[in-house]
Amino acid sequence: MYIIAGLGNPGDKYARTRHNMGFRVIDKLSADLSVDVTRAKFKSLIGECRIGSEKVLLVKPQTFMNLSGDALRDVANFYKVPDENIIVIYDDIDIPLGAIRIRKFGGPGTHNGMRSVVSRLGTTQFPRIRTGVGGNEGSLVNHVIGKVSKDEEQVLDETATKAAKAARDIIEVGIDKAMNLNNTSKKKD
Repeated sequence: MYIIAGLGNPGDKYARTRHNMGFRVIDKLSADLSVDVTRAKFKSLIGECRIGSEKVLLVKPQTFMNLSGDALRDVANFYKVPDENIIVIYDDIDIPLGAIRIRKFGGPGTHNGMRSVVSRLGTTQFPRIRTGVGGNEGSLVNHVIGKVSKDEEQVLDETATKAAKAARDIIEVGIDKAMNLNNTSKKKD
């Protein structure tokens, strides 16, 4: 069994922000796989599906970003999912807008949601997909939860599509091949 968890903040106020890229990717996966991610359980919204021959839980923690680890720990513990089968998807300001990066494991960096996940799971040994939302010269908070332009909205949707494919590839062809197929670098303008 696998968990694909997208990090974000619940509520309409945050729905189309850069900080909710994890939720956006889960929404893309749920549409592609024809599964509803609406069952409230373990402080999350959950949907069950299959990718290839694997049973997969799509998870959107509802604890707000900085407490995402609380919800994800509860789901992983209940279903006894091994760390290497927990795929976490989140926004990253250190990656150029439109790029994605898969990593097998690693620290949380400066991302508070990932700090919570690492702390509550008690490990860094799980794969993650980082979705590039680009940096900003102004306020970090305004950048990640502020309004997005129409042009950038399209790029973020395309990025979500790439990240959804990457998540499926991790399960279907393995993480090494998925990294080769999906890791992108996009030059900053």
